[in-house]
Amino acid sequence: MNLSNYVPKEPAMIECKIEKTLDVIGGKWAFLVLRELFCEKRRFGELQRQISYVSPRALTNTLRHLEGQGVLERHVFPTVPVTVEYSLTPKGVDLHGILHEMKQWAAKWT
Repeated sequence: MNLSNYVPKEPAMIECKIEKTLDVIGGKWAFLVLRELFCEKRRFGELQRQISYVSPRALTNTLRHLEGQGVLERHVFPTVPVTVEYSLTPKGVDLHGILHEMKQWAAKWT
């Protein structure tokens, strides 16, 4: 058998729905931002006060990630200074049940 021409096959990519969900909510701060937005729309400063140990940079990156995933919307109001509010999209609201189940599991097993 001549192995000099052997080219390994690429691994099959199997789509995993759980992995896709974790890509959205698995970030260090994402679920805390979602928790706050389940209650009502919030401004950046309100989110930062509610999640006091998150840095402004990390919060900004998390908000951008969630917006890019279609989970939240950023609303800019032409005031001086500019007012920005964040709210959940229907896709984001759908995550409430998932996070609630995770909370129930943690309460039972941790």
